[in-house]
Amino acid sequence: MHFERLNIPDVLLITPDRFGDPRGYFAETYNAPRLAELGLTAPFVQDNQSLSAAPGTLRGLHCQLAPRAQGKLVRVLRGAIWDVAVDARAGSPSYGRFAAATLSAENFAQLWVPPGFLHGFVTLVPDTEVFYKVTDLYDRPAERGVIWNDPTLALPWPLPESGPVLSDKDKILPGWAAAGGWFTV
Repeated sequence: MHFERLNIPDVLLITPDRFGDPRGYFAETYNAPRLAELGLTAPFVQDNQSLSAAPGTLRGLHCQLAPRAQGKLVRVLRGAIWDVAVDARAGSPSYGRFAAATLSAENFAQLWVPPGFLHGFVTLVPDTEVFYKVTDLYDRPAERGVIWNDPTLALPWPLPESGPVLSDKDKILPGWAAAGGWFTV
């Protein structure tokens, strides 16, 4: 496995090695002791998977509040996404900044999104399947979000000309100012 700290050091790009032969390939996509060496020690308690049919499907920006805050290890099984983590931890030197990466079935990269970050992604190709492990269970009362196009964040979403495909819930999320007291360092 290869590990790269992005422009926000708490956000990691993790790329497993793939070993191929005429049958296909083998890869170790998760290794708790190796991740613990990087400080990722919270156990994963739930796996989630989504399928997005249309390119430009945007999911986010989402998080859960403490004590149910979630860390996420995100990867793409089929297709490609632009994945983003926004630091929502008041008092953090990177508060309000984002780290992003393109994840695809082809590049095999994974993104570690720590607790205290907003998370979102947009699909770049049709029929994209995303799989992610989380460090706490889904809890509707703890769920929060920020609107994808908040001008303060000014995220450079790679969208088609037609704009994003959004859920009804994601269309009405509040702006960045609402996140001011959700997390602290």
